[in-house]
Amino acid sequence: QVQLVESGGGLVQAGGSLRLSCAASGLTFSRYSMGWFRQAPGKERELVARIWWSGGNPYYVDSVKGRFTFSRDSAKNTVYLQMNSLKPEDTAVYYCAAAYKGSEFNYWGQGTQVTVSS
Repeated sequence: QVQLVESGGGLVQAGGSLRLSCAASGLTFSRYSMGWFRQAPGKERELVARIWWSGGNPYYVDSVKGRFTFSRDSAKNTVYLQMNSLKPEDTAVYYCAAAYKGSEFNYWGQGTQVTVSS
C-alpha cells in the first residue's frame, strides 16, 4: 500500500521560509516521479514542482522559480520542498504526489497547510 506523508507546513510571515517533507512508503521510490501541488481556497490545484524518476533538473511553475527548491533523498524515500522568500499568494494546502515513471500522478498525500501572513 502506497503512503505519502507530508510534514513541515505552518504559519510564516512574508519573506520567511519553510521546508516541506514527504516520506514515501510502499513503492519502489527510484521508479517514481514526485511532485508538489498546491490548492488555495477557491482555486484549482496546480503543479508547483516536479522531479523526474530518471533524474534531470526539476520543473517549477514560474511563480516559484528562484524561491523554491525541490530535492529527493533516495536513501530515505523522502522528497523535500524548500520554500524561501514566501509570499502571501503562496498560501495553500500543499500536496505531495507520486507518478510511476512518466505516467500521471495517482498517489497523493493528505496535504499540509502553508499560510503566509503579510
